[in-house]
Amino acid sequence: MKKLLTAKWFIVLAVSLLLIAGIVLSFLPGSPLKAVVGLSSNAVSPAQKGVKATGNAFSDFWAAIADGIAIREENKTLKEEIADLKYRLNQYEEAAIRYEELKNAFHIRDTFSNYDIYGASILSREADEWFSVIRINAGKNEGIVLEQGQSYPVVDTEMNLVGRVIETQGSNSMVLPLLHEGFSASGKVNEVNGASVIVSGDAVLKKTGLCRVKAFGKAVKLEPGTVIVTSGEGGLFPDGIPIGTIVSVDYSNPTEVTATLRPFSSIGELEDVFVMIPFNADDKKEGVPETSETSAAPVQGGQG
Repeated sequence: MKKLLTAKWFIVLAVSLLLIAGIVLSFLPGSPLKAVVGLSSNAVSPAQKGVKATGNAFSDFWAAIADGIAIREENKTLKEEIADLKYRLNQYEEAAIRYEELKNAFHIRDTFSNYDIYGASILSREADEWFSVIRINAGKNEGIVLEQGQSYPVVDTEMNLVGRVIETQGSNSMVLPLLHEGFSASGKVNEVNGASVIVSGDAVLKKTGLCRVKAFGKAVKLEPGTVIVTSGEGGLFPDGIPIGTIVSVDYSNPTEVTATLRPFSSIGELEDVFVMIPFNADDKKEGVPETSETSAAPVQGGQG
């Protein structure tokens, strides 16, 4: 009997029976065990709530981490998509700009049908900012070849005069702008039988973005607002390229009227230009007689 009472299985069985009996008695009405179970439950309840709260906090913490990782990945994907959209937008804008340039090139070619038109972008301006020589990204490799004594007109996208090519290299050329003191062009008042003038750069006036205009003869009448275009004389610039408008006039010397001119082309803001090469440039090399230059009708100046 003593061995039986000390056997492990007997002890486990007895404890189990007691627990079952206690649980059953605790459900009986008026049972004293019910009050004991209630007190123990109330004592344990705060600990249970604490454990539950801690578990919920850890669960929320890990959920926040998971959500943060997901949001980070989503942001990364969105940033990549935005970057791709910006790149495509830039490409479309560039294509639109090039399309407009092509339209302008065709317009120039229609107006001056004896010329080939070469588009180019400005690479840099020399030390004197935009008042000095301009370098463009088109040269001998693109077909812009200068022989001894030659020069080619350069205009902006609105067909206003910018200057002339003075040197070409493999992939770039140098342009002398009309504000430079070394520049000179034959011009005329933009009207039928308009008075002839000489437009040239001036070392002082270029600092204010102006050119010098000289007209010879007492009959010449210039006034502010008068539009000046190329005259076609001298063989370099074709007739009718818009140059600019008269700003002020000096009649102090009756035999030589002088004036200041503001170019239509905003040379300091230029990004793209067109080089005009006459069709007869190659014929000159082979000794073929050159054809007459295109004579354009008077234009309404000042798109630039």
